[in-house]
Order: sequence, then C-alpha cells, then structure tokens
Amino acid sequence: MNLPKRHNILMVVTALAVTLFFGCESNFKEVQKINFSEFVPAGDTDMATTKYTDSGRITGVLISPKMLDYSNVSFPFTEFPKGIDVTLYDKKGKRTFIKSNYAVSYKNTSIIDLQGKVKITSEAGQMLETEQLFFDQKNEWFYTERKFKLTDVKGVSNGQGIDFSKDFKVINSQRISGEIEADE
Repeated sequence: MNLPKRHNILMVVTALAVTLFFGCESNFKEVQKINFSEFVPAGDTDMATTKYTDSGRITGVLISPKMLDYSNVSFPFTEFPKGIDVTLYDKKGKRTFIKSNYAVSYKNTSIIDLQGKVKITSEAGQMLETEQLFFDQKNEWFYTERKFKLTDVKGVSNGQGIDFSKDFKVINSQRISGEIEADE
C-alpha cells in the first residue's frame, strides 16, 4: 500500500507538532515552578499573648488564638485569622477594650485592619460596634467608612463613617442618626 507523498508529509508534520506540543508543556510547567514562590508565614503561633510597652510602661496587651507572621514578604504583615482581644492603656492607666473576629497588622504603615463584629469599649462606658475598623497605631486613631453603632451614657447613635481617638475624647462622625442627650 503506497500512500501519496503528501499524506506521508502530513503524518510527519503531525507527529512533530504533537512532540513539540508535549515537550513545550513539560518545559512550561517547569518554568512555572521556577517562578512560583510559596506564600507561607515565617511564624505560626497558637494562643499568642503580646505585651506592648513604651519606656517600661505597658501600653497594650493583645491576645489571639492564632497568629501568622508574614515578615518574610516584601510588604510584611501579621495576620490574626481567629480574631483578637486587645486592651489598650493610656498614660493614666485607663483602658480601652477591642475585640474582632479577624485582624491584620501591617508593619510598614502601623495600620491594623479589624474585621468582623468589631467592638470597642472604653472604661467610661462608650461602645462602638461595626464590621470593619482601622487603627492607626502611630496616631492612636480609629476610623471606618462602614456603618456603625455608638453607645454612650447620653444615648445611642447610628451612622456611616466615623473616626475617633482611642480614648473616645474626640469623635468625628458622618451621616449620623439617633437620640443623644444634649448638655444644657
């Protein structure tokens, strides 16, 4: 059985194409492996307790069931996938309590992103609840653009967008509604 010359050339070209295709796929997978860097934490801690100090004075205590340290990446951060419980102390020893279901602390910016049922309570009885809140550690300032509920001895207010000092002495809120007792 003699096949036409054109048919033989087609079979040879097909065989070469298939060989090249599978050869390139194999090399491509190896190239992918070379460029792949595994994203794993430098540290993994269960039941973490961290105390923050300034000149020998405790300024904060952070407790978390799980802490992942990503200090080995180009934009280092620490992740708390199971939430945090933080107590902040001012210079007079007054405390502010913070709880959230999830948190990420960015080392280069000193910003902490708190997410999921965030609740902040002061010793004076003020309480703020929201779904996401940022804390600027350098300026000791909280802020969010999310909806919030602020409970105070003077009343309850709701709104969207708020920023305030960690001791609740300065509060700037946006789109607020509620009933608050006014000073006479």
